[in-house]
Formats: sequence, C-alpha cells, structure tokens
Amino acid sequence: MELNLAWRLFKRELLQGQLVLILLAITLAVLSVSGLSRVSERLQTAISGEASKFIAADRIIDSPEKLPPEILQKSTELGLKYATNLEFNSMVYSGDELQLVEVKAVSDTYPLKGNIELTTGETHQLPPLGSVWYETRLAGLLGNPKQIEVGVTTFKMDKAISRLPDAGFNPFASSPVVLMRMEDVAKTQIVQPGSRLDYRYQFTGSPSQLKEFEDYVTPKLLTTQRWRDVESGDSPIAGAIKRAERFLLLASLLGIALACTAIGIAAQRYCQRHYDVVAMLKTFGSSAKQIRFIFTFHLLFVSVLGVILGLLGGWVLDIGLTQFLPENIAAYDPSIWRPVILGVVTGLLSAFMFSVYPLMRLLKIPPLRVLQRQLESHTIGQWFNIVLSLLALGLLGYLYSKSLTLTLIVMVSVVMLAALLLVVGFVMIRLGHSSGLKISNPVQLAFAGLMRRAKQNAVQLVGFSSALVLLLIIFALRQDLLNEWQQQLPKEAPNYFLVNIAPEDSKPLESFFAEKGVKATDIYPVVRGRMSAIDGEKVVTRKQQEAGEEGRLGITRELNLTWRESLPPNNEILSGEFNGQANEVSVESEVAERLNLKLGDTVTFMIENQPVTAKVTSLRKVHWETLQPNFYFIFSKQALGTFDYTSIASFYLDQTKNSNNELIIQLIKQFPTVSIIDVGAMVGQLREIIDQVSLSLTLVLVLVVLASALVLLAQTEAGMASRRRELAVLRTFGGSGWLLRLSTFFEFALLGAISGLLAVCVTEFALYLFKTQVFELTTYMHWNWWWLAPLSGAAIVASLGLWRCWHLLTQSCSNLLKEG
Repeated sequence: MELNLAWRLFKRELLQGQLVLILLAITLAVLSVSGLSRVSERLQTAISGEASKFIAADRIIDSPEKLPPEILQKSTELGLKYATNLEFNSMVYSGDELQLVEVKAVSDTYPLKGNIELTTGETHQLPPLGSVWYETRLAGLLGNPKQIEVGVTTFKMDKAISRLPDAGFNPFASSPVVLMRMEDVAKTQIVQPGSRLDYRYQFTGSPSQLKEFEDYVTPKLLTTQRWRDVESGDSPIAGAIKRAERFLLLASLLGIALACTAIGIAAQRYCQRHYDVVAMLKTFGSSAKQIRFIFTFHLLFVSVLGVILGLLGGWVLDIGLTQFLPENIAAYDPSIWRPVILGVVTGLLSAFMFSVYPLMRLLKIPPLRVLQRQLESHTIGQWFNIVLSLLALGLLGYLYSKSLTLTLIVMVSVVMLAALLLVVGFVMIRLGHSSGLKISNPVQLAFAGLMRRAKQNAVQLVGFSSALVLLLIIFALRQDLLNEWQQQLPKEAPNYFLVNIAPEDSKPLESFFAEKGVKATDIYPVVRGRMSAIDGEKVVTRKQQEAGEEGRLGITRELNLTWRESLPPNNEILSGEFNGQANEVSVESEVAERLNLKLGDTVTFMIENQPVTAKVTSLRKVHWETLQPNFYFIFSKQALGTFDYTSIASFYLDQTKNSNNELIIQLIKQFPTVSIIDVGAMVGQLREIIDQVSLSLTLVLVLVVLASALVLLAQTEAGMASRRRELAVLRTFGGSGWLLRLSTFFEFALLGAISGLLAVCVTEFALYLFKTQVFELTTYMHWNWWWLAPLSGAAIVASLGLWRCWHLLTQSCSNLLKEG
C-alpha cells in the first residue's frame, strides 16, 4: 500500500517537475565528478607518461651499490619490467690523446621508455658487444679516432649520440658520455672494490604494480639509496607536472563543491514545496511512518536514477572530449573504476548528507499549516545542517584529492562565503519587512521584490556566488600557471649550451654572437668550491651527524659558484639586497631553507685550498625550468675574481634553418676548446608536455564553465511559482508589460551583481591560500575583478533570469491566474 502510493506520487511529481530539480542536481553532481575525474585522470596519466620519457622509465632506484637479487626478483613477480644502468667516470685514450668521460653501461632492456637519438636517427637498439656509442663532441676532443681504449680494452667507436632519453639536464657535467653494454664492463677491469659507482635501476609497469612494489621496496632501501619518479627527480618538467596535477585535483574538488551546492539547494526547494502536502497528508490521517517512507523512497529513487544518469553523462563526456585530444594523450586509458566509484559515492553521500536536514524539517511540518500557511517545523537548529554539510564536503573532498591542504582551503573558502551570505541575507530580510508591491518604476519594484523574497534570494545567492567563485578561481590559476610556464620557456628559449669557455674566449665569443645576430644569455664565470663552514661551524653530512660527529648540516660535495654584479634574469629577490659589496653572497631560497641559512649568516668555501668567507645578504627564488645558467650561490667579483675559472652560456638557434648548422661548425672551428651541448630535443620535449598541460587546463576550465552554467540555470528555476502569483497580482493592479520585464531584469541583475561582489571577496582570499600553500605562485590583487565580476554577474544572471521568466512575462493576467 505504502509502496504503491509512494510510486504513484513519485511519477506524478516527476511529470509535474517537482523532482526534476533535485534529479538534475544529483545528475550534475555525478556527471561533474565522474566526468571531471575521468578526464583529469586521463590527462594526469598522459602527462606523467609523456614526462616519464625524461627518465626513460616510470620509477627509478638510485644506488651506490648493486640491489639485492630478491628485490629485482620481486619486481619481476609483480609483472614489472626493469633495466639496469651502471655509471662511472674514466679516462679514455686514443694514441696520445686522452679525455675524462662518463661511462654508461646498460642492460639489454634499456631504454624502457623513449628512444636513443643518434646523429643518424632514433633507435631502440644498443651498441654491439665490443663497440661503444659516444657523445658527438668526444670525437672532436680525441681527433676523430676509429677506436678508443677504455681501461685495458679497446672498443670500436661505432655511432655518435645526439641524446639519451634519460640524459637529464646538467650543463655543468662537462664529461662526454660513452654508452656500452653491461657485459663489456668486466673486460675494462675498471670496476674494482672501492670504485665509485652509480647504479640506476629503472622500472615500468601499471600504477597498481608500481605502488605494490614501492610499498615492498622502500622499507628495504638504505639511506644512500633513493626511490624516485619524474616528479621527484631532477627533470626540469617536474615542477610543471606537480602544478598541473594539483590544478586538475583542485578543479575536480571544486566540481564536487559545486555539485554539493546544487544538491543542497535542490533538496531544500523540493522540501519547501511539499510543506503543504505533508500538512494535508497528516490532516487526512497518514501516519508519520507512512509519510517518512514516501519521501525517503522519493529521495532514494531519485538519487539512484540521478547516479545512473550522471554516470552515463560522465561516460559520454569522456568519450566526446577524448575525440579532441591528441592521439598520444587519447591512447592513455586509466582504470574507469575509480571515477565510477567516486561518482556513485558522491551522488549517494551528498544526496543523503545535504537532504537529511530539509527532509527532517519537512517531516515535522504540523497539520495546522493547512489553516496557517506561515507555520513551519521546529526541529534541530540550522547549525546541524551547516555542520552536516561541511562534514560531507570535507569527507568527499579528501576522499577524492587525498590532500588535506586542498580540502581545508576549499572548506575555509566555503565558510567565508557562507558568512558573507549570512550578513547579506540578514540585511535583506530586515529591509524586506517594510517592502510591499510598490508600482512606481522598475528599479523600485526590483528592489522591493529583492527584499521581499530575501530568504529565497539568499538561497539563490549561494548558487550564483558559488558558480562565480569556481569560475574565477579556475580561470585565475590557469592563467597564472600558463603565464609562468610561458615566461620560463618562451618561444626562443636557449637550445644550446656552451661550457668550458676560457677567460680569453669570453669577449671574442660575445663579438661572434653579435656579428651573427645570435640571441645569447650572459656569459657566467664558474668556479668550483666546497662548503667547509657555516657561521664558523664545521660542515658535516647528515650521515656524519647521525653518527655523532659534531658540526653544522651542509653540502659537502663540490658546487659550481659564480659572481655577478646584477641580479640574473629569472631570479627574484625574496629578502635582502643583491650583492653590493665585497664578500657578500646571494643564496637560492630552497638551499637556504634546507641549510637553515638566514640573512646575516656567513658561509665559508674552500677554493683552491683557500678559504673564502662571505655574508648572506639576499635570498633568491630561481626558476630552474628556464634552461638558462642558474646557481645556488652568487658571490661578488671581489670574492672570486682572483681564482681560475671557466665560463658557461646558452643561446638560441632556429634548428629549422640549414644555415644554422654552418654557424655551429664555424663556432666549433673558431673556439675548439669550447664544448657545445645541444638541448634542442629536450626543449622540444618540454614544450610538447607544456602544450599538453595547457590543453588539459583549458579542457578543465571548459568543464567547470559548463557545470557552473547548469547550476546558474537551475537556480533561476527557484521561486517560479511565487513569481507567477506576484505577476498575476501586479497585472491585476495595472502593471504594464514593459514595467514587469524591466523590474524582473533589474532584480536578477542586482542578484548577479551582489553574487559577483561576494565571489570576488572569497576568490581573492582563496587564491591567496592556493598560491602560497599549494602552487607556489606570486600573489597579487585582481583589481579589475572588483568592477568586472559584479557587472558580468549582473549581465549573466539577468539574462538567464529574464529568459527563464519570459513565458510568464508575456502571458495575460487571466492566463497567469489560471496557471496559478
């Protein structure tokens, strides 16, 4: 009986549109979350997959010694593929010529990702046994020999390498690379007990396989061994990937907040519309149990239906957007289960958590409301609804993002928006007590309607303001990220590095660039030094510190130091003043933080067995992604100018022009001792990934715009019944069509302007938190928003409201009364 009645009421209310709003809200919630999640995961997987070519693998273990066989056996059991690299420095000989090189010995499976770029083209093969492949400049340094001696064995110089997929980016590594097979290492007899070796174990596999292996291996690693991926390595794209992934997480998290807002508003509207129905049912003898079953059934059924429709919509959205993605991104196909599960959990949990309070109020409606329509229920306070909503939002946000910082910032922004809306709603309600149906001019009528429907308009402000906040946050962060990447990697970013520039070659080299019209960076002198003390206290390693040796934690390896009179490009002073006097040093901010250095401290370096002490007078932020010479420590010329040094520089050449190959040849002939490093392939790879990241940010922005537009459209549905009655009365008392249309336009415009103003307040606050705590971006005020957002909000909301009310505004008085 109860089920039959609930079903008949459900069909009637669904056909009449009573449940359509809440159904659309849940569908929107699930579609936004599952669709955004699916697209975001595809883009994240694609970006990480493409970027992993920088390390020729998904994960790497760096170790100064061989890994135990059981670790490699475990990786094989889990289905991972692995490759072994062994790197060490050695002298190679050809007749009377000798050169220090970096030997890279690899197993048969190398490279796991990407290809080796030879001067003759790309290949996935390796040198034959007894042969080596060599970096192009090695041949010139040794006089173009056919063979070289490595250790006690002679190897054939087979092919020249343009670039290795995991070459990384270190212009200070001046030793050319020699690639050989792992089996040939023993023949050289170079590797002996106590030799300084670097082992690199590369792994590829599915995310689940890699996670299981990571959980197994990380507890077994020594302090000298490191598990890393492309984000934790030295890749210049690591920062861009991290920020892009955070942005995609944030976009989906804001999508969840948007969906929850829509569900809460829809549930409240649905329950308010049924106050009279519940009062009537109670008057006719229905029990509380029957009424509770009817509306719980409605909520459950519409939730399940909304989840199904939302999942279908998310699937269609994913298929549609995938068609517009480049093939290399569309080829990535992450598991569909996480977006599906997240969509189902979001739909059901948000439907329950955001509907329970309005439903409780609905069930407590007294039968006397049939006679006194102003009566409402008296149940648990509004604070319960607020706590429940915040709890639901926080739980859903953390389940999705797994980032407490992101979730807390979103929740704090929601609380701030709620507080502002509370103030605005209170003012509107107080002013609305004296407002009636004043027919004089459209502006007065609009103000009267705005104040009279204060409670209803306060609910609409929630939706309007939330949608605008999301749009502004996503738009601002996208622009800031893209602008920063474009500044760091402009169109004519350097694609060649020059190292080992002798002091006497600096001026002729500048003249050569000026004569040829080549765009080059400044020439930076490089002095090698080892840190020995901080504030007079001996520097030790962490391992020495843990062993009980006294001293200050510092960097004990040799560092590349430079001097400069002015701040280098792509460097930003965070505190202090750049070197103005002798014996002053400027320190990169992250190194300063790691070493606990502050302004006024002193650092001592040993250079050519002489101590050099300088006072820290500034801390700098360095953009390492710029592919330009950058340094941790920059001294004054008076401090370092007396030591032997070589220099480094970088420049840009358009590689599509054949004439530029001749220029490189001229450069080599004129400056034979200068080493030229071609990083053009790396720049191209970086630019490709940046383009993919930019595309992903744009797609996410479009998705949030569409979701926000749906919420704005749904919000204009609220109050159509009361608006119809009011228009009928105004028509009866002689209100003309133009007056009613203008007043309706102005009323929605005022709502939009207030929403825009509130949105700017919350967005500026949220952006400050996001930029300082999550994205590490420069903060600034968006002053143009303070007038642009209210105007835009007014235009958008007024257009939507007028469009939705147009069929009411064009009807006659008799038709309005009949519909009412």
